[in-house]
Amino acid sequence: MTKTLDVITIGRAGVDLYGAQIGGRLEDMGSFEKYIGGSPTNIACGSARLGLKTALISRVGNEHMGRFILEQLKREGVSTQGVKTDPDRLTALVILGIRDDEQFPLIFYRENCADMALCEDDIDEDFIASARAVVVTGTHLSNPSTEAAVIKALKLARMHGLRTALDIDYRPNLWGVAGHGDGESRFVESAKVTAKLQATLYYFDLIVGTEEEFHIAGGSTDTLAALRAVRSVSKATLVCKRGPLGAVAFEADIPGSLDDGQSGQGFPIEVFNVLGAGDGFFSGLLRGWMTDQDWPTSLKFANACGAFAVSRHGCTPAYPSWEELQFFLKRGVVQPDLRNDAELEQIHWSTTRQKRVNGDWSTMRVFAFDHRAQLEEMEGYSLHKGAAFKELCLDAALKVQAGRHGYGILCDNRIGRSALHRASGSGLWVGRPTEWPGSRPLNLEPELGSDCGTLTEWAREDVVKVLCFCHPDDTAEMRGEQEATVKRLFAASRRNKLEFLLEVIPSKVGPVDDNTTATLIQQFYQAGIYPDWWKLEPMKTNGGWENAIAAIESHDTHTRGIVVLGLDAPEQDLSASFQIAARFDLVKGFAVGRTIFGDAARAWLKGEIDNTAAVEQMVTRYARLCEIWDAARGKAREQAA
Repeated sequence: MTKTLDVITIGRAGVDLYGAQIGGRLEDMGSFEKYIGGSPTNIACGSARLGLKTALISRVGNEHMGRFILEQLKREGVSTQGVKTDPDRLTALVILGIRDDEQFPLIFYRENCADMALCEDDIDEDFIASARAVVVTGTHLSNPSTEAAVIKALKLARMHGLRTALDIDYRPNLWGVAGHGDGESRFVESAKVTAKLQATLYYFDLIVGTEEEFHIAGGSTDTLAALRAVRSVSKATLVCKRGPLGAVAFEADIPGSLDDGQSGQGFPIEVFNVLGAGDGFFSGLLRGWMTDQDWPTSLKFANACGAFAVSRHGCTPAYPSWEELQFFLKRGVVQPDLRNDAELEQIHWSTTRQKRVNGDWSTMRVFAFDHRAQLEEMEGYSLHKGAAFKELCLDAALKVQAGRHGYGILCDNRIGRSALHRASGSGLWVGRPTEWPGSRPLNLEPELGSDCGTLTEWAREDVVKVLCFCHPDDTAEMRGEQEATVKRLFAASRRNKLEFLLEVIPSKVGPVDDNTTATLIQQFYQAGIYPDWWKLEPMKTNGGWENAIAAIESHDTHTRGIVVLGLDAPEQDLSASFQIAARFDLVKGFAVGRTIFGDAARAWLKGEIDNTAAVEQMVTRYARLCEIWDAARGKAREQAA
């Protein structure tokens, strides 16, 4: 049978609510970050980030949190074919905190939760056979029904020649040997748990655990004795995690010292958060094991991935991409608090940001109706009518989109709030402006607050857009003031995990040539600003685009791309500019507004046309621009071929 998957993980799938305040008691947390969690879920995601084809077998509830897990797994590239939606049970929750570098309180909300209803019927033989390996975690051996499901999967794996691995993942309170308030506890002796684990260890080719986890598996608090006890019932390679001492692998007999095991390169970093570090470690280990690396190399991958997890907030969000891991292994540790390493964090952000939002944005056909001043100046305008018109703009955008990827809007909150909120979850790319219209030097919308603090209220899919009227000939004072404002907004956007679009329009300030935009791009990067998106004026020559793209790629090879703005140009002029821009792959599409809505807005606000006519006019013009762009791109690719 053709193997379409590298790894299937089986077990817990829940939502982690991580306390956002560091250094306080869990009782005093005021806000939380929401992530997917559960050891098998984390491992599936972490391994996918490293390039393996992974899937999860579990259950989630038929509610918002269950849907969040399914959506996030898909964003992470993890197959959800084996994840069932349980109609009767809720998705598991965990509340966690970071008290200091040694205390990490957590509470499991897992009473009769969805993933603990996993049963033998959820294990499909063909699905198991489609993978090269199965990974299970110890928690699902603690219940008769989930244990039966795990054992069935392991037997099928053996039958079809898969590799098998166990993460002991011992949580005493999930085995019923510690109370609800002891979620942080990692070891309580239990002969019953030891017997249960030892009865299954012979199924595995690889067993991974901390020293304490091998203590429970081996029935001894002497680590070497525990490892020998495990070895007596299993021929698996045993990987023992030793915290800051790294990890060691034993393929055969257990030697007289842990130091005699095979080990990999370690990484001295600051301990910030140990929660989820083991799952990150296992992800790196799987990358090595499933690509047939030797154990020192596999352990190096594992140690590095564990280091990332220990240094960041959250579990899955902390894990590196394969590109990030390679960069880190080549460059090494520059500062021990990896989360504050700006170069590393830029690579982490730019190679994992697609995990945060839905959609394929390789093509961008954006209807921009974020205009405020231009609308307010039209005859017949009122705030109420402006808001209603922007609802019509959204109706037009959705008609053209028709459920397809590659379409988007720019919409403001001050006038277009109802349309902006309705667009959330529609599948449209959504950009939201922050500049005070026409300001130079740049000022921001007052609703953002002086510290841009209200970005915490934005939907995570919203892209922060800012327009800066600037020019290379600006005075040092003007340049410094505007860059400071943009950087403040950029930093706040990253802090709130929001993508950032920077629009520059130099032609409104002074004369332009083929180097003008490229020079501005260089200046913003030199100021430490790394936009996810650029919105640029149409350039009349190949040279102008080549210079701008070279400026971007010399600083950031991972940028999302460029969209071309319209400046209220007639369709004929836009078509000509599209023909040039479409020759460059980094230009993903357009963001055009008044060419689409200008005539409709003027007529509708004066009562000359009704809602239907306004929408149809905008649909026609928007769809026509989409056709022009698609044709230009198709022609450019045909010529390039």
